[in-house]
Amino acid sequence: MALTNSQYDQIMRSYENKQRASRLQLEEKKKIVYSAVPALRELDETIASFSVKQARLLLDGDETALHTLKDQLAKARKKREALLQAAGFSPEALSPVYECPDCQDTGYIGSKRCHCLKQAAIDLVYTQSNIKTILEAENFDTLSFDYYADAPLDPATGRSPLDNARLAVAACHSFVEQFDHTFENLFFYGSTGVGKTFLSNCVAKELLDNGHSVLYFTSFQLFNILEKSKFQQDAHARQQEDDLFTCDLLIIDDLGAELTNSFSVSQLFLCLNERLLRKRSTIISSNLDLDKLFETYSERNFSRIISNYMLLKLTGADIRLQKRTQ
Repeated sequence: MALTNSQYDQIMRSYENKQRASRLQLEEKKKIVYSAVPALRELDETIASFSVKQARLLLDGDETALHTLKDQLAKARKKREALLQAAGFSPEALSPVYECPDCQDTGYIGSKRCHCLKQAAIDLVYTQSNIKTILEAENFDTLSFDYYADAPLDPATGRSPLDNARLAVAACHSFVEQFDHTFENLFFYGSTGVGKTFLSNCVAKELLDNGHSVLYFTSFQLFNILEKSKFQQDAHARQQEDDLFTCDLLIIDDLGAELTNSFSVSQLFLCLNERLLRKRSTIISSNLDLDKLFETYSERNFSRIISNYMLLKLTGADIRLQKRTQ
């Protein structure tokens, strides 16, 4: 999956810590075993010295050195096991213990990412997505069309709330299915409580479960990060700003709810334009209609959205109110 640099570094540091813990654990076991079986320490020291000697001979052109070394190591391994068993230890008593024996806690098997690294990436992006708990309740499995009526028809789309919802859900499924092959962006708009955020979360969960990096921010949170990065030189905010541009999917929720000014307008353009240039997908939801969007965020931002986003209008009664009155 496409991790950001900071996410990858964080995961690899955890692997370094695992390897360090494994080495320390092995050293402690060696102290115990060597104290009980002094002959084993002597054997290991002899083998280490012999290995260095054979390596030098191999470098000097002695083609028999490697064969001799392998032969001696095989004999030493049998003697080692016999000494351990005689003292009541398991033959694996001095073998390193790894959380993942397949990659030996390196994260890689050869040049390919181990299954444990893939899972670590999924776990991390889930944690950093800001919506992990929400997604347990809001996903395609819990989605219901029961809250959308089949009338009246919306003058702008000529469709009923139910038709609009079905169209939007179909677009979301397609977005997920084609995510690795087609660069797309979605813009949900409509009145409060018609399911815009819910659908964003449905998409987020599917992509997170498939190992993609997804970040969710309300518009207020987004502009707060950009403000701290620019004016306060906040190191954490700077890293978050970099993640905004590089994550697989960025979700900007409730655009228009923040206090809009020249800074937010310019920074929105920066964010949208940068992600378009990098072909990183974005989902935006807003209560603003298209006329108000143009008026609030300038022609440049409006043009970026109209030209590069699939516009999906949701209509109908407030679902939150419907749930409260059930």
